[in-house]
Amino acid sequence: MRQSIFIATVVALLTLPTIHVPRAAAQDAKSLSQAYQELFERSAKEKKGLNIYVRGQTIGAVFVKMIGNDAIEVRNQTYGRIVIRLDSIDAVAIN
Repeated sequence: MRQSIFIATVVALLTLPTIHVPRAAAQDAKSLSQAYQELFERSAKEKKGLNIYVRGQTIGAVFVKMIGNDAIEVRNQTYGRIVIRLDSIDAVAIN
């Protein structure tokens, strides 16, 4: 009896975080995407450069357009067209 209560408690504790994490992760991803979008719009409007941090690398570029909901197109002095997946972006900075 005690063993079945213990197992039920462990199962409940292990599954509880997985129920709530997706909602929090979805809200965080949405607010992060909105923050990125504000910086992208400012870059396009003011023709200001962005530093886009992607998996340990920094890409200096100007925002061109959104490609669906999954990627952005940017350009810089070296490349006329760079496509970056949003889920690979670690951070975005603008002056």
